[in-house]
This record gives sequence, structure tokens and C-alpha cells, in this order.
Amino acid sequence: MAFARSRQALAVTGVLGLALGVAACGTGNDKKSDKAGSAECAAYEKYQGHDGKKVSIYSSIRDIEDERLQQSWKEFEDCTGIKIDHEGSGEFEAQLPVRVDGGNAPDIAFIPQPGLLKRFVDSGKLKPAGADTKAMAEQNYSPDWLKYSTVNGQFYGAPLGSNVKSFVWYSPKMFKEKGWSVPTTWQELIDLSDKIAASGTKPWCAGIESGDATGWPATDWIEDVLLRTGGPEVYDKWTTHEIPFNDPQVATAVNQAGTILKNEKYVNGGFGGVKSIATTSFQEAGGPVLTGKCALHRQASFYANQWAKGTKVAEDGDVFAFYFPAVDPAKGKPVLGGGEFVAAFADRPEVQAVQTYLASGEYANSRAKIGDWVSANKKLDINNVPNPVDKLSVGILQDEKTVFRFDGSDLMPAAVGAGTFWKGMVAWINGKDTTTVLNDIEGSWK
Repeated sequence: MAFARSRQALAVTGVLGLALGVAACGTGNDKKSDKAGSAECAAYEKYQGHDGKKVSIYSSIRDIEDERLQQSWKEFEDCTGIKIDHEGSGEFEAQLPVRVDGGNAPDIAFIPQPGLLKRFVDSGKLKPAGADTKAMAEQNYSPDWLKYSTVNGQFYGAPLGSNVKSFVWYSPKMFKEKGWSVPTTWQELIDLSDKIAASGTKPWCAGIESGDATGWPATDWIEDVLLRTGGPEVYDKWTTHEIPFNDPQVATAVNQAGTILKNEKYVNGGFGGVKSIATTSFQEAGGPVLTGKCALHRQASFYANQWAKGTKVAEDGDVFAFYFPAVDPAKGKPVLGGGEFVAAFADRPEVQAVQTYLASGEYANSRAKIGDWVSANKKLDINNVPNPVDKLSVGILQDEKTVFRFDGSDLMPAAVGAGTFWKGMVAWINGKDTTTVLNDIEGSWK
């Protein structure tokens, strides 16, 4: 789970993108500007009545992304007179429980793990979202998303940013030169892999090394494949331990992922054989796509920021991504992803106003225009999303056929999801059989 913050931070890192010209609306001080009540501020009428109030927000978002956050809600501050005081920390997951348990909780926190959100609900520290926030969230987000911040039937906060993990990266130039087509079904993906392998190039490259979090990219593979082979119902039972970790349906998904990841004919392009996956860093794993030593790399939307400087990420560029195909299209369009939730430890009226605003279409479009950000908010206009991969992600999230599920390891107890699951995947890549690995993980789930 600790690494979820790192992955989320990666998801919102990149080029500055388009600047949002909201400065004309005011000065950004603690009081409403002279423009309050003007046409620019009409969208904020429902949030009025809190002039001079302050709301504190704590999150893992730092540096340039912190600056973008300040920019994204500046017009709201200027028009309502509410001052938002945001603090980003690299130790967010560790420090938030310390602050909350010590009686020093922020008004709002952006929590990327549903499991951590539930911990605060169970301890009685988190406040249920107000009626306005709940109504705004239900209007702008699908039930697939809202269930992750609903505990015992009570809703605690809307999503904010999101990322899509069900992507395969490729070189459009290489595909064009070789006459390859982007696969749209699992069988087409395997047929393409076989064709590339027959030509003398290993089709896939992968890497799961990530310091203390080594193994997490392989857990994403298993989750993505299980969503496709077992469907969302089986996936939900697995992440909540309604079925055991070593259930036969889980074993089927692991073995299906193994037809790629443990196939010496398929991997590991540019690095070596299967076992090289365990020692190749996830940051470097897709690199051979650019040199022609590998054709396919499954990784999340945030991998756009890992390509070498100067790499054009676009449908006609050096690299781009396509949707990781479904195994059975009749089961819908399964999408694995992540995100953070706007949860409140205080229920003062001004805190509820900020929580409601952050669930709105106005906020989603304000932040999107600044660049390098994705949201599942239905009111987000895809034309306000400048980055091509982000645009692709938003299109998938807004597709009515999409069946979204949150990163499974972030839903499990930390000892499993960020512990034995990670370690088990390393052992699996290094040759341990599926049954033994799954039995070991199941035995660790207390």
C-alpha cells in the first residue's frame, strides 16, 4: 500500500501543459476578491457564505503538482472567500494515521487506498459526506467508483484524480513498418505475440523491481487478467477474501498471465529471459520498445512520464498505448485502475463546501485544463484534456461499457497486498509454481 502513493504520484507527474487563466478572478488572499459576484464567479454561487474561512487539506501531492492544485482551485477561493491550505508529504500514508490518532487531523485528506479510508471509518475518525457532496458525487461518478468510499452503507467522499492500468505500450512507428495491427481481443494479442516471436524479436518486455516495493507490477498483471478471466464478481470476492487467495479461478488467471510473463519465447525483450523480469526496474522496463528490441509493454497510464526525455507520446508518435484487450468481450470492458478519495475529518460547513466542489464538473475541468491529470468525473470534457494518453484514459473511464475495478492489492490488508503478494510474485517469476505461491499468500491472510 505504501507504494500506492508513489504510483499515484507518478500518475500526476509530467509536462506543465496548458495554463489556466483564472488569475483575473482575484488576488488569492483569504477574502473574496472584488470580482466576487461577477460572471466568472457564477458557478460558485452554491458555495457562498463562508468568506474568510480556512480549510486544511493533506495529501501525497507535492512540488509542481502541488502548484497545479493551488492553481486548480484558485478561482473557487477567489469567488467564495474560502482559503484552502494544502500540505503535501512524501510520508503521507505513514503520517496521516499519526496525525489523526494524535488529534491533529487535517480537515480533508486525499486518500489513495480504500483500505486506509476504511481504517479511519472503523476508528470513528472520518465524517460521512454531507448530502450535497453525496448528491454531487452520485451525479458525476459511476457506482463502480463510489463503492470504494462507501463503508457499511455510508458514503464518505468522492474520487478526485484517477489512473488507468489496463494499457499496453507500443511503438506506432514499429507497428506501421512491420504491418502489425493493434489487437482488440485477447486472441489477437496472442496471435500478434506469436508473429513477433517468430520474426526473432521477443514481443514483451517487463520489469518488477522497485526497491522495497519490488513485485507490485506483477500484481497488477494478475489483477488485470483475473478481471478478464473471472469477471468483476470473482475479482470482488477475491479482494475481500470471500474466496481464498488460492481459489482455482485465481490460479487460472495467474497461469494465463504466465503464458506471457513466464514464456521464454515472449520475454524479456532487451533484458534476457524470464528471470530478468525480477531484476529489471519498472522504470526501465519499457525502454526496449523505443529501440525495437521489444514490441509490447503492459503498464499504467502514468508510465507516460517514464519515457526518455524528448519521446513523443502520441498515436503518431514514438510510443503510445492501447487498451489491454478483454478475454471475453461479453463480460464488458474490464478496466483496472487507481485514484484517491476526498475524505473529511471535520464537517464544518466550509469543509463540506470544499468537499462538494472537488466532486463537481467545474473542478474536474479546471484541473484537467492545466494538464497531466485524469479523472473519472462524467462532467469532464475530454477536449479539456491536452495529453493524448490522458485523453485515451478519460475516454475509457467514461465509456459506458467499462467495468472499473480498483487496484486489488490496495484493497487487501497491507500485510498481503503490499507484502506477501508482492514477494510471492517475485518467487513466481523466479520459477516457483503457481500452486505453492498462492498457497503461501493464502496462508499469510489473517
